[in-house]
Amino acid sequence: MPQPSTMFTKPFVSAPSTSLWSKSYGLKNSVNPSVRICKRGEILCFGMLAPRKFMQRKKKVEIFKDAADEADQRNWWKLMLEIEEADSAIEVLKSRRVKNQALPKDLVVGTLVRFKQLKKWNLVSEVLEWLRTQHWWDFKEVDFLMLMTAYGKQGDFIKAERVLGYMSKKGYPAHVVSYTALMEAYGKGRQYDKAEEIFRGMQSSGPEPSAITYQIILKIFVEADKFREADEIFDTLLDEKTSPLKPDQKMFHMMIYMHKKAGTYEKARRLFALMPARGIQQTTVTYNSLMSFETNYKEVSKTFDQMQRAGIRPDVVSYALLISAYGKARREEEALAVFEEMLDAGVRPTRKAYNLLLDAFAISGMVEQARTVFKSMRRDRCTPDLCSYTTMLLAYVNASDMDGAEKFFRRIKEDGLEPNVVTHGTLIKGYALLNNLEKMMEKYEKMRSGGIEPNATVLTTIMDAFGKNKDFDCAVVWFNEMVSVGISPDQKAKNILLSLAKTVEEQNEAKGLVENVSSGRVLKDDIGGDDDDDSDDDVDIDDVSSARVLKDNIGGDDDDDDDDVDNDDVSSGRVLKDDIGGDYDDDDDDVDIDDDAEDDVLGNKHDELIAIGGGFQSEHIVKACDM
Repeated sequence: MPQPSTMFTKPFVSAPSTSLWSKSYGLKNSVNPSVRICKRGEILCFGMLAPRKFMQRKKKVEIFKDAADEADQRNWWKLMLEIEEADSAIEVLKSRRVKNQALPKDLVVGTLVRFKQLKKWNLVSEVLEWLRTQHWWDFKEVDFLMLMTAYGKQGDFIKAERVLGYMSKKGYPAHVVSYTALMEAYGKGRQYDKAEEIFRGMQSSGPEPSAITYQIILKIFVEADKFREADEIFDTLLDEKTSPLKPDQKMFHMMIYMHKKAGTYEKARRLFALMPARGIQQTTVTYNSLMSFETNYKEVSKTFDQMQRAGIRPDVVSYALLISAYGKARREEEALAVFEEMLDAGVRPTRKAYNLLLDAFAISGMVEQARTVFKSMRRDRCTPDLCSYTTMLLAYVNASDMDGAEKFFRRIKEDGLEPNVVTHGTLIKGYALLNNLEKMMEKYEKMRSGGIEPNATVLTTIMDAFGKNKDFDCAVVWFNEMVSVGISPDQKAKNILLSLAKTVEEQNEAKGLVENVSSGRVLKDDIGGDDDDDSDDDVDIDDVSSARVLKDNIGGDDDDDDDDVDNDDVSSGRVLKDDIGGDYDDDDDDVDIDDDAEDDVLGNKHDELIAIGGGFQSEHIVKACDM
């Protein structure tokens, strides 16, 4: 029996969501049976994050039709592995030719289809460009369309233009796939006006835009912050009398995401409510989109409950959003309960989901619980990344255990990772919270000597510490230091400087400095060159949620088709026989709306470090670890 780990927390509250504990999800009681509640509010978690059977690695058993099928499949795996290792398909394919004989068509088509599934569009274009030069391959229109699609996905509009021109010379008629691909190439290449020009031309003179064309132009407009244009197009599609086609699920998802991005949440909710009336199925992706812009844990929990009542199973993104919402609200008990429920439901956690649970305990300085989560990551094959280590470091800092923080900081390097400005900033903040200015500056100088430049949050931390422990003049020195190195103070820095001013004279000086920075009236000599006021100067770090959506799903493709490739299959290079020996089957089905949307969510971005006034929050983990 696993040893109990003692968790000293706030008095335990009721389960976050009644539906979390429904029979359909494997639990009969309203409280996890592994948790015993004591009078003092002490919770003994027997087997916290105990390993689940479904998480254990299982050996795949391959079944073959006969010996010939086995030989064929093994030969295929070998080919895919060789290409993966070489990161180039041409030389490997050349080696498969016998005495300059043509390669089997099923081998070539199967290879291209597999690369399409893996979204390795650089290899798709590489193989197709090679095939264009081979006398034994009859390069047809479908090959050109596939090549156009590949360049569109890569955002290589120059090559897409060249291929389209070549198709025209060959006498191929205008095709919706080629024009849509060129439009997408312009969009991914941030040539938004040219992308719109292609779309408007298709509307007026053809070829007639397809549903995929509309999906992609909506995505391009949303990425370019052209919300009005996207709204106009979508409104046209909603007009049943004049609409050229019926808006589909992906379009609704993209528009819900757009309203989230624009901050027009009520419009997003109205679109959500409109979906059933238009015969559009609401899915996990739809509910995740809604949960992604809710800032109150009660609203996130309410949407989560609504999803379950609708009979839609939450995925790892859904659970992660709820975990993060509870973590930000310092409700670590509920965050843990949701994570345990996710495991009981057979949903495999990702590293991002683990980082969110780790974050929930780190915010409250619950070191032992954070360590349990950290250890569980390795056990469950979710290798901790720098974000995980920085979050664990934060747990020590928020527990005021700087000895433990120092030891863990050394471990980061011992484990082969290089601390970044966020990691150093976490340690600096720890000493700032203890008013240990000497140690704080020692860590700052060590960071600078290591070649790491400070960011706004680190300098704001130091400014705040000197202002509170020395005087206002020291705070002004650090505020000016921030400006002199070319960092525009954010709203948090401005607010802190204003709060440190006590006398009327100090208040006037602080207001003058803040106004000069905000209006861009700072002298060039003070800035060292650039005096522009960046668009994100006024971003309040507290407002940037560490619970941002795991954007693997927002506004995107939630169906379980061939686009979703099993990781084990990818590593082994396996391809389904159904994919070989036919057409590319590549018209429009592989357009994934959420390719570029992923930057906004917890997927890869991590919010800047330190919430400076009042306690060290952990929005840090969730933006800057990719720096």
